[in-house]
Order: sequence, then C-alpha cells, then structure tokens
Amino acid sequence: MSSQKKIVIVGGGIVGLCSAYFLQLQGHEVHVVEKNDFGNGCSSGNAGMVVPSHFIPLAAPGTMKLAMKWMFNPESPFTVKPRLDREFWDWSWQFYRSATAKHVKQSGPLLMELNTKSRALYQEFSSFLPFDFQQKGLFMLCKTDQGFKEEQEVAHQAQTLGMEARVLSREEAQRMEPGVELDIAGAVYFPLDAHLTPPTFLKSLYQHLKNQGVVFHQQQTITGIQYNKRQVTSLVSADQHFEADEFIIASGAWSSALVKDLQAHIPMLAGKGYSFMLKTPSVTPSICAIMTEARVTLTPMQQGIRFAGTMEMVGLDQRINQRRLQGIYKAIPQYYPQFGAQHFSSAPVWSGLRPCSPDGLPYVGRLGHYDNLTVATGHAMMGLSLGPITGKLISQVVADETPEVDLTLLHPDRFYRKRKSAYA
Repeated sequence: MSSQKKIVIVGGGIVGLCSAYFLQLQGHEVHVVEKNDFGNGCSSGNAGMVVPSHFIPLAAPGTMKLAMKWMFNPESPFTVKPRLDREFWDWSWQFYRSATAKHVKQSGPLLMELNTKSRALYQEFSSFLPFDFQQKGLFMLCKTDQGFKEEQEVAHQAQTLGMEARVLSREEAQRMEPGVELDIAGAVYFPLDAHLTPPTFLKSLYQHLKNQGVVFHQQQTITGIQYNKRQVTSLVSADQHFEADEFIIASGAWSSALVKDLQAHIPMLAGKGYSFMLKTPSVTPSICAIMTEARVTLTPMQQGIRFAGTMEMVGLDQRINQRRLQGIYKAIPQYYPQFGAQHFSSAPVWSGLRPCSPDGLPYVGRLGHYDNLTVATGHAMMGLSLGPITGKLISQVVADETPEVDLTLLHPDRFYRKRKSAYA
C-alpha cells in the first residue's frame, strides 16, 4: 500500500465518488471538487443500468452507416453537428479508424470484464449502502425481424465470450413480463445485467464518504491547472487553490478542456442524452429494457419508470431539443402499447452530457508525462455501469500497484502515441 497522500478529485459524479471511496479505503486524505451541487450531473439522470452485456464499443462496424442514415432525421436517436474546429475532425477521424471488427474483437472481452467486475462491486456496495440494486437482467426488445436477427448475432457473440444470453420469442418474453403488454418480434435476455436508481445510490455513497472523512467542495469550477515540470502542483478555481500530492480528473465531458493547460490531448466529444420519469404508471415492467431499433431505454426505479435515449453530438450544449424528445415519445408505444405520448407530456425532462472517446473505451490511467495526474473519463453511456471498477482501478494506479485489469487499451495517451509513432 502507498503512503498516505492528499488527493484532489475533480468531478463528483459516479466515477469521482467511486474513486474517492477506494482511495479513502487506502487511508488517503481525499477531497472532491464539483462545479455544481453534488448529485446533479450526468450520473444522476442516466438509465441506471449495469450492463455486462454491453461489450460492443460505440466505435463498431456499421456505426458510421447508421449515423449517416439518422443524421438528417430530426427525430432520430442520433445526430452529429459538424464543427470547423480541429478537435471535432480529429475525433471523427479516430472514430472512423476505430470502427472495425478488429477493434471490437480486442475491446469486447475487456468491456465485458470491466462491467462484470463493476457488477460484483455493486453487490458489495449493496451490503452496506441503502440503495435498490435489482439483479433482474436486461431485455433487448426487437420490433422488427431484421432487428431481432441482428440482436441474435450479438447474443451469439456474447455466448462465445462466455456470457449467458437467451434468445426469446415474443411469447417467451411476454411470459417473463406478464404485467405489461409487449409488441415485439422477439427479444434477447441477458440475465447477468442489473439496474438501480442512480440518485439514491449517489446520495447514499456521498453520505457514506462524508461520514468517512472525505471533504467535498461544491460550486467550484476549476479554471486552471498549475504545474512544475513533471508535477501538477494545484488546481485553480475562481476563489481557491487546491493543492495536493495526487490529482484525479473525473469531470466527464469537461475533462478534455480541463487538461489543455497541460498541453495534453484527450479526444472527447460530448454526447447529449435525455431522460424523464413516469411517476404513476398504469403498469410497471419489472425488467429493464432497451428498445433496440429506437435506442430508447426503460428502467423501473423507486420513483417510477425512467425512459432515456438519444445521442446528440452537439458540443457542451444541454438545451433540450423537442424534436429529439418527440422521437422518444413516439418510439415507446411501438414496443409498450399501454404507454402513449400523452403519458409523458407533463414529465420534466433531464438532459446530460456523456463523455465519448473516439474508440468507445474510457480513459483510465496516468496522463502524459505527469507523475501525479490520473484521468478517469470517457465512459460514454456506461459511466454508471463502469463507475465502481474505474474507481478501484484508479486507486491501484495511485498506489503504484499493478491494476487488476490490463489498462493498455484504456491509456489516456493512446491516440497521441499512435499519432507520434505514425510520424516517427
């Protein structure tokens, strides 16, 4: 174990809090700096799914074609707003290069391992934290025969990797969810997946960390990083300097801009998503689900049913696009006919920005040539699912231990190193 250090974590979402948890277990003095109030970031409004089934990264064959198909449909679940800046085109080029079968083959086992370990850590958390960890699996609901065929291929890949996946007819899926009508061609069921209510977990973990002596600084936006040679010396906000022995950047979609003071480059685009809660549903499914063709999720939670969807690559813009929202409203009754758009009209809508790397893998590890700066970001739609294992890995990196998972594919400098070698 490393000697006790003072550690400052930037970001109070799921990744930052889980990092704080494992670091305080090692006896460190931990401070968490958050630009908003705790519990109001991207982690709080997401779909709440823990998904070992999600072993295919965002950058995969066919994604580019699908993106082009959806780009000009104002109600589609995906859109990209092209920009003239180099950051956007650099990200797009790296995404294009990563969207290969070889990349999926390399990264699939890693993503499955990370999500499976994270699920086990959630089980551990549930033994001492009060939150609703529901181990009921995940439905991948398919409306069309083509969609069902494609999802069966994913199920086969999962089985090849050693994961249980069950291909279900419409009738078989309906028997597993007798309390709600399903209008589908078929489904794939992943029994190892789970779900929870994100705000409940975040609040519970936050309170636990406070009780353990972790210090929280909210409403503090970091505007600069000071360093001396290979050492970061402090982080600067409008009215404070945060000095420490170690620094962790876990500020989601804002992480890339934050490290520019260090002449460091983490390719990242923000992917905006929406969610809303149906608090008094007439029927309540018991199993969380993804409506595959529509890319909309359904998660039973303590306060009702949460629906979530869309991926808008439009920069750091959290404004709500009503046309995209209408796309979600229209999609849900196609799979769950007992729900109609009229049920959602009065539900408050949340929007959040997911930090997306070009290859669909998170950034976890030391950044650049700095000896005391570690990055934990870029989890895209899997921030909540991967939060616990990311926090544990960060604590192992800080302690100079060999991480329990090989971090080579997650290295924060991986795109820079490729570029450098290409021009050598």
